[in-house]
Amino acid sequence: MSLLVVGSIAFDTIQTPRGRAERVLGGSASYFSVVASHFTSPRLVGVVGEDFPEEHIATFKNHNIPLEGLERKPGNTFFWEGEYHADLNSRTTKAIQLGVFEHFTPVLPASYRDSKYVFLANSSPETQAGVLDQMDNPELVVADTMDFWIQSQKDALLKLLPRLDGLMLNDSEALLLSGETNLVRAGHAVRAMGPKFVILKKGEHGAMLFSDDGVFVVPAYPTAKVEDPTGAGDSFAGGIMACLAVDGTHLHGRLRRAMAYGTVVASLTVEDFGLRRLINTSRAEIDHRLQAYREMLSF
Repeated sequence: MSLLVVGSIAFDTIQTPRGRAERVLGGSASYFSVVASHFTSPRLVGVVGEDFPEEHIATFKNHNIPLEGLERKPGNTFFWEGEYHADLNSRTTKAIQLGVFEHFTPVLPASYRDSKYVFLANSSPETQAGVLDQMDNPELVVADTMDFWIQSQKDALLKLLPRLDGLMLNDSEALLLSGETNLVRAGHAVRAMGPKFVILKKGEHGAMLFSDDGVFVVPAYPTAKVEDPTGAGDSFAGGIMACLAVDGTHLHGRLRRAMAYGTVVASLTVEDFGLRRLINTSRAEIDHRLQAYREMLSF
């Protein structure tokens, strides 16, 4: 099944207690599409500036990621710099330069509009709705959001939610959106706003799924080598959506399996800076780790 992702492509400068990486390839669409490329050939839609190097284009091409939806515009590529604190769970943003991403209005290539699986990475709910308006007849639409949009464009977000099959957000965002103080109540409350299922990301504490099957909880994969948490959430989303796109069984039966795949690829992401670990992994290694993860959860 065709899988589409619309999101950011960026340069990231990352400082953690484990080291530093300067202007590495990042952005939600980059992490998502590289992960998804281990399962299928994802259609990427994003924008870069004149400063975007051919080596990064080659990275996408080497992973069989079609680039008809990649725009190059005059100006600079989105840049983010952040420093993670000692626990690696919190970070300080040092710099943000939106560049060409600031006024990016996605226009889908005609060949992408028949995509059956759609992931709307973190952006304004109005932008996400604009992408949906261009789609023919998608079978599954999932979006990500964040506290900024919940606070600044809540009405637009509430209007978008009934158009979604799934919504991903972290635990604090779920509490903010729902007004609840308990995560279980928050998950149910957000689902009642429209999406068929809701996934709450809890970082190193795993994730929770709220769907017709009830509540399903997965722990994080216990990796001892955590170098850089950047992109773990987008990798998690990429693993979930790619698994759903290639698995033809009933949605509610495969959501749990997809959550496990998302957890495994997120654990690989954090083991090196930027996309390095994802670029240097294989589907066989992902499946091997999934098997180990399954055995950890059996009792």
